[in-house]
Amino acid sequence: MHPMLNTAIKAARRAATVINRASFDIDRIVVSEKQHNDFVTDVDQAAEQAIVETLLKAYPDHAILAEESGASGNLNDESEYVWIIDPIDGTTNFLHGYPNYCISIALKQRGVITQGLVYDPVRNDLFTATKGAGAYLNDKRIRVRATERIGRALLSSGHGPDPRALAEYLRMYEVVASRSHGVRSGGSAALELANVAAGRIDGYFEKGLKTWDIAAGALLVTEAGGIVGEFNGESEYLNKGDVIAAGPKVFGALVPLLSPFA
Repeated sequence: MHPMLNTAIKAARRAATVINRASFDIDRIVVSEKQHNDFVTDVDQAAEQAIVETLLKAYPDHAILAEESGASGNLNDESEYVWIIDPIDGTTNFLHGYPNYCISIALKQRGVITQGLVYDPVRNDLFTATKGAGAYLNDKRIRVRATERIGRALLSSGHGPDPRALAEYLRMYEVVASRSHGVRSGGSAALELANVAAGRIDGYFEKGLKTWDIAAGALLVTEAGGIVGEFNGESEYLNKGDVIAAGPKVFGALVPLLSPFA
């Protein structure tokens, strides 16, 4: 395993200790609302701090882009190494005791995501990928599901906190659900991308995501043999935040269904 990925695993496990301890006493968690239905907790912040401290202890010159603390002072267009961090992807689930959330850490090297990790602290599922070396779940190689037709595909999606996003999501849901085996909404983009990589679901689509929601999970999917793209099939999803991730045949079927929403 790549040494930088090993360091990310160490950081994720430190954060998981913080998260798991807090999960036993959710009523004592301090919660702030960033915007409508978009929350941050003191647990998010403590978990992020644990991750950042671990990464910078090993690589003090690396830059950071994290959901809660933002960009480090040394992050710029010339940054060779950038760690992209979401300490709890699925904070709303976590606050309700709904066990579907994860830690997401990715490394961007010279503009390319080269390492990715998604860790589910509830199930102790560790998804990892290194560019060009495949994707793994708990050290076992994983592949996307080779579903031939969208009518047999189980998909996942979601929507952001903006009420306007819900209206558009419902229109997309109607289009896709009527042609597939079903659409689920898990509430954690990074974990759903990991589930696509592991073949647990056939595809995932969502609009309005952030870089830290996507970076690690997208690498998992591509290293597991899948395709990740925008709703029109283009590849600027990390910057634009609109994502389809699936095996090749299902991806090809989803693009024409979702391109009107691009």
